Amino acid sequence: MSVCNLFRMHSLVVLCVVAMVSVASARPHLPPLSTEMIHFINKANSTWMAGTNFQKADISSVKGLCGTILKGPKLPEVVHNVEGMKLPDSFDARQQWPKCPTIHRSETGSCGSCWAFGAVEAMSDRLCIQTNGQISVEISAEDLLTCCDECGMGCYGGYPSAAWDYWVKTGIVTGGLYDSKVGCRPYTIAPCEHHVNGTRPPCHSEETPPCDKVCIDGYALSYPKDKHFGRRAYSVPSDQTQIMTELYKNGPVEAAFSVYADFLQYKSGVYQHVTGEMLGGHAIKILGWGEESGTPYWLAANSWNTDWGDKGFFKIKRGNDECGIESEVVTGTPLN
Repeated sequence: MSVCNLFRMHSLVVLCVVAMVSVASARPHLPPLSTEMIHFINKANSTWMAGTNFQKADISSVKGLCGTILKGPKLPEVVHNVEGMKLPDSFDARQQWPKCPTIHRSETGSCGSCWAFGAVEAMSDRLCIQTNGQISVEISAEDLLTCCDECGMGCYGGYPSAAWDYWVKTGIVTGGLYDSKVGCRPYTIAPCEHHVNGTRPPCHSEETPPCDKVCIDGYALSYPKDKHFGRRAYSVPSDQTQIMTELYKNGPVEAAFSVYADFLQYKSGVYQHVTGEMLGGHAIKILGWGEESGTPYWLAANSWNTDWGDKGFFKIKRGNDECGIESEVVTGTPLN
C-alpha cells in the first residue's frame, strides 16, 4: 500500500473520530423531568410531543417505578404460522372484545410493581376473551406481587416471565384496584401524586406488602377456592408480525422495555428515544397497533395513573425493537 493511500486512510479515521466527538459534544446534557428536556424534544421534529407529567417528583422515586428486571428467565417460544395471515392495518383489543371490561389500565402507586400489573391485566383480558365474556374477573396484582418469591423482589422489581410461570404453577386469586373491595385480594398500595393534578397524596417509597393467603372480609370464596390458573406460559418471537398475530388471535400481551429519561415526558404521538439516560426496565400491556402520520406503532397501557401521557396510554414505534419493546414479549393461555 502506498504512502498516499495510508495517509488517506489515516485522514478518514481522524475525520470520523472528530465527527463523533463533535456530535457527542453537541448533544446537551438535559436534566430529567426538566422544561429544558421538554423544549429539546419538541424542537427535535420527532414523531411525538413531550409535556409535564411529573411536577414535583424526585428522579429517584420515578426510577423506582421502573420495576422490571430485564433479560430474566426465558419461557418456551411459540411461533405462529403466519402464511396467508391477513392482519388489519390497525387493531385495538378494546374494540375487538367489547364484552371484556378488564381491557383497561391501572395504577401501581409508589411501588415497582409494573411487572405484576402488566401480567395480571393481560391474564384477566385473556380469561375473558377465551370465555367470550362469560368469566370477567380481575386477577390480583397484590397476590402476584406479594406471594411470588421466584418472581423477584416485589416492589423492588420482578421478572414478567416468572409471573406468567407462577400463574401456571401456583395460580393467582382475584383482586381489583386500590380501595375497590373487588375480589379476594384487592391492591393495598394507594395511588400517589407523582404527576401533575395534585388530587392524590404525595409519593413515598413503599415496602412490599405481606403475602396474606386469605381473602378480604365478606368475600364469598376462600383463598384456595378463588385461584385462577394458566394452562401455558410462553414468549413471543421478537418479530412484529408474530406479536401482531398473537394479539389478534388471543388478546393483549405483556412486554418489557428500557425506559429513558425522555419517556417520562411523553404526552402524545409515537414515542421513540430522542434524548436522556437509561433509567431502568419497565413492563406494560400491549393491546393494539396502528400507524400515525406514516409511523407504525404499538398501542400500550401504562400503570402510572391517568395523568401520565395520553390518559395513561401511549404509542411506541413498531417494527424496529424500539427500546427493546419487541424483545421480551410474554403471555399465556388460561385454564378455565
